[in-house]
Amino acid sequence: MTHTEIEITAELVRDLLRDQHPDLAGHPVRLGARGWDNQLWRLGDDLAVRLPWATESADGLLRKEHAWLPVLAPRLPLPVPVPQRLGDPSARFPRPWIVTTWVPGEPADRAPVTRGAEAAGALAAFLTALHRPAPEQAPAGRDRGGSLAGYAGRFARQLAEATELGLIPDPDAVRAVWEDAAAAPGWAGPALWLHGDLHPANVLTADGTICGVIDFGDLFAGDPACDLAAAWILLPDGAAERFHAAYQPAPDAATLRRARGWAVLRALSGLLIGHTGVHGRRGGKATWGPPAQAALRRLIAEQTARR
Repeated sequence: MTHTEIEITAELVRDLLRDQHPDLAGHPVRLGARGWDNQLWRLGDDLAVRLPWATESADGLLRKEHAWLPVLAPRLPLPVPVPQRLGDPSARFPRPWIVTTWVPGEPADRAPVTRGAEAAGALAAFLTALHRPAPEQAPAGRDRGGSLAGYAGRFARQLAEATELGLIPDPDAVRAVWEDAAAAPGWAGPALWLHGDLHPANVLTADGTICGVIDFGDLFAGDPACDLAAAWILLPDGAAERFHAAYQPAPDAATLRRARGWAVLRALSGLLIGHTGVHGRRGGKATWGPPAQAALRRLIAEQTARR
């Protein structure tokens, strides 16, 4: 059941709480945000209800967060939405849903980082704490934490589409970054815990720096390069080097090359979502375009300087 088949309202959220978690039903309910996979409804001042609405895969993503995030959250130095309750499918709403803590802040696509040094330190501390060896039963990452080779076709398609739309002034320069990343040696270390989806809408800011990280639905184990790409996507000019210096253990040259490749993929997706949307929905999210353009500019400049 997707967003085309069911309407989520404040009254529905209250009814679900009355049925399964009546001790929370008295809190005020108001819409927080609508994402690609889930809707977020504020529950009082400190909690939120997340309900899947736009993709079938969202059910499993919510269950994954409920299972793993409470284990990881205590060691993370930034606030994250910690699941508190699980809602079971029912006649009112035939999909699982969760109650989490509310993380204050503005998404970085709407309120970009301006204090680069502070944000680089905050992001490095967060990923240093998160990137620890994951147990064997940790969820897999749908290739996102593995080799870039599996994304060659997607890269080519997205680059061609973005170029045709006039979003890429120098496609050869973008291709050069990608080809260098794809040629880098693979990750030889243990599979590490990864957020997996560190784009600007999933990172919160306050006073110009990073204050929280949300949406752990893609949480999985793999190559840390996938997450390290965030330095070019989230941070302003000149801050990526500060991030790499603060992140521990210091990433080697091959890992940084792969991270640039993941950053290119993230930036191309951001450009297209900002311009045309996804899942057949036109219009996209306009705030995703500018950080994607800035990331490609940084990546190209860095690649040119390395030659």
